[in-house]
Amino acid sequence: MAEDVRHLVGGNVRRLRIAAGLSQAELANRLGVDRSYVSGLELGTRNATIVTLWHVSQALGVSFQEIFAEGTRRTRRSKGS
Repeated sequence: MAEDVRHLVGGNVRRLRIAAGLSQAELANRLGVDRSYVSGLELGTRNATIVTLWHVSQALGVSFQEIFAEGTRRTRRSKGS
């Protein structure tokens, strides 16, 4: 379950970052973290704190709730689809 949440959040951060026209390096700069941290967050390998996610939402200019929005992830197609 925790892994699912990390992937949901990570996918949303990536989608929102791209929609904002920012690179990972630009978002990292706004957050005061290394680019690899943003990469790990987007990949779902980082377990970000609620405070960090608040800062991410502010840096992206979106509501905090959008970071956790369900139904915005792309689903992977299985082979043969």
